Amino acid sequence: MAAELHVELVAADRSVWSGEATLVIARTTSGDIGVMPGHQPLLGVLESGPVTIRTSEGGTVIAAVHGGFISFADDKLSLLAEICELADEIDAQRAERALERAKTESDAAAERRAEVRLRAVAVR
Repeated sequence: MAAELHVELVAADRSVWSGEATLVIARTTSGDIGVMPGHQPLLGVLESGPVTIRTSEGGTVIAAVHGGFISFADDKLSLLAEICELADEIDAQRAERALERAKTESDAAAERRAEVRLRAVAVR
């Protein structure tokens, strides 16, 4: 069994993060899933939520993911997201304003995106 897995985190408009990891945690339509080296092959639909990547160097990468797919085989994990932002790229105050605006306008999709951004920042 390999000690690490190769991870590609890609959004529709850019490559967000790529590297070696020991664990990736993501939310799928079936619930939260943790993928480690040697995991059984899988293909799933990503739900909006934070993705946590434990890097091989001992660091942690957190990203807010809004929909997409997760695929794993041969110790290669692909996370293909519709929208994805690293927690370090998220302005928490701006996300809080977006959440308040979405609540005022009764925009459930915008409210969910803002909540996911704020959760990703909180985990960081």
